[in-house]
Amino acid sequence: QVQLAESGGGLMRAGDSLRLSCAASGRTFSNYDMGWFRQAPGKEREFVGAITWNGDVTSYADSVKGRFTISRDNAKRTVYLQMNSLKPEDTAVYYCAARGVRTSKYAYWGQGTQVTVSS
Repeated sequence: QVQLAESGGGLMRAGDSLRLSCAASGRTFSNYDMGWFRQAPGKEREFVGAITWNGDVTSYADSVKGRFTISRDNAKRTVYLQMNSLKPEDTAVYYCAARGVRTSKYAYWGQGTQVTVSS
């Protein structure tokens, strides 16, 4: 089992920057690839980005590419989502998730943190 807890959400203005954190507890953090997802009101949850267990490879949704950056600190058991140039359409509940390095499914999810961006 892996327990995940996001933090850092808030009310922002368009153009602001914000960093979300996701702290993990439980099994060895470096055994997991990590992903960030978001869900806006009335919409389905969507992929934001992901990072491999050792941080070597990242991937992003087109909607955030060039603005968001994912990083991780395995010693601190934490993954980060740096969000720059925020837009109102980035408003959503942001979730982090973990999947085993040899699996395709994200099995563990945090409770989410709200990010609201005003224009």
